[in-house]
Amino acid sequence: MYLNINNVSKSFQRRGEQPLRALENINLSIKEGEFVSLLGPSGCGKSTLLSMIAGLAKPSSGNVKLASQEITEPGPDKSMVFQEPALFPWMSVKENVTFPLRKNMNKRDREGAAWEYLKMVHLSQFADNYPHELSGGMQQRVAIARALAMNSKLLLMDEPFGALDEQTRLVLQEEVEKIWLNTEKTIVFVTHSIREAIKLSDRIMIMSARPGAIISDFKVNLSRPRQQKDMALLEEEVMAMLKTEIDNVMKEELQYAGNH
Repeated sequence: MYLNINNVSKSFQRRGEQPLRALENINLSIKEGEFVSLLGPSGCGKSTLLSMIAGLAKPSSGNVKLASQEITEPGPDKSMVFQEPALFPWMSVKENVTFPLRKNMNKRDREGAAWEYLKMVHLSQFADNYPHELSGGMQQRVAIARALAMNSKLLLMDEPFGALDEQTRLVLQEEVEKIWLNTEKTIVFVTHSIREAIKLSDRIMIMSARPGAIISDFKVNLSRPRQQKDMALLEEEVMAMLKTEIDNVMKEELQYAGNH
């Protein structure tokens, strides 16, 4: 397997309180070229798990391996798209995309790469614009182009469309699916949306309420592009799995509120 998560647990120390257990004994293997989504209730550790895959956080126990090498820090073998685009406001679109490439490419090659990936996300005509001149959806396209320009085989996406309106979200889902089909990258995608997970994924890892654990490895056996009528039955099936976990989160919140 290309990406292996082995017996990973994660706890956070809180001053004056018991450690907070975020993840419990996560085991997950992902093949090269797969599109895998992490889906679960708020606070179940989806983004924490993605951060450990990115090398931005370390497990309390267990390990994460990419191509048989343990991940201990960020690196060019993996790129990440966050919920917010995190663009440099003083740089043009083209400069934002070429920024991660400045150490490894000359100017001509950097600009060629930027042009290629901006075309892929349909923004080449905005190469000289600045982020404040773009809509939220266009800014997120720039962030995706920047991640793609790094040309890493592993692309990590942490709720990249969570802050966007529904129409823009649907358009970008289509774009990401096309990019994935064309580049054959391995994608690990965090989302709260059951429909989004079913539309995009080969497999959906359904996670429990905190401490997060994988309760189902759900395979999406639908041909692409996926039709809403085909997805509807699967949505009901996944929602049924999640409902218990969402109820557990609500009970925990009520219990916490009652004790404080």
